Amino acid sequence: MNFARRHAVYGLLAPFFILFVCFWLAPLIGGVRMSLYSDQLFGESSFVGLQHYRELLNDGRYFKAVRNTAVYTLASIGLILPLSLLLAHGLKSVHARLRPAFQFMMLLPGLTPPAVLALLFLLVFHGRQGLLNQWFVIPFGGKPINWLKDPDFILMALVLQCVWRWLGFMTFFLVAAMESIPKMYYEALQVESTKAWHRFRWVTLPFLRHVLLFCLVYLIVDAFALFSGAYVLLGGSGGTADAGLLLVSYTYQSAFSFGKFGTAAAMSVMVAPWLLCLLWGCFWGYRRWTSRGAG
Repeated sequence: MNFARRHAVYGLLAPFFILFVCFWLAPLIGGVRMSLYSDQLFGESSFVGLQHYRELLNDGRYFKAVRNTAVYTLASIGLILPLSLLLAHGLKSVHARLRPAFQFMMLLPGLTPPAVLALLFLLVFHGRQGLLNQWFVIPFGGKPINWLKDPDFILMALVLQCVWRWLGFMTFFLVAAMESIPKMYYEALQVESTKAWHRFRWVTLPFLRHVLLFCLVYLIVDAFALFSGAYVLLGGSGGTADAGLLLVSYTYQSAFSFGKFGTAAAMSVMVAPWLLCLLWGCFWGYRRWTSRGAG
């Protein structure tokens, strides 16, 4: 009986491992191998070792893409997480019958394909006639901003697009986590304090730690994988003075615009250390926060 059950478990897990090998492990090994060979994608290629990695260390555009990606990631997270916490508290005070409608409207941007969302945002950022200028900049006496041409605002436009897309999704996760907090903890705290800040600080926030970590990791991985939104908004380039050049965009350019497939593969492999460092920092901070709360 145990033998049959064990084989049944292996049979259920087999599709996952087959897909894992075909669509993750095999491409990863192929990408690492390609980064060690010359730039030819088809035909004979020669082994060049770490030459492509050495070229990246002398490539100013690569470090510009790394810097832009870091700023984009930190700015997006710095706006999305506080605003989603604020919106989650606001939704908690909405009437129970109206809450599902508000949640559905907030989820729509996250359910929209990135390419479609980017096309919609072309209307928002499009020069003087863009909705952002017409509704917010000009009415308050400001000069129209060319969001997609001015290097001072290109990265900000990408950040605003990311905030619009994921703010509702992160709010949805936080609302769900808040609903699971037992009311007995709030009732116990009322004996010592009735201030809203104390309820948030000592009850709500500790119970949201695991969800906040999930949101943080999700947003970091999405920021490093952003492609279609930036590609549509900036026409496949990094914008003026490469102000909106991100790691994924530069990898695409190197491979399909310049034909440097080996360099692009090395760039893709080099994304892993940057991403792992950020994720390690997230989990390290989470463990410190958890141990301090337990203490």
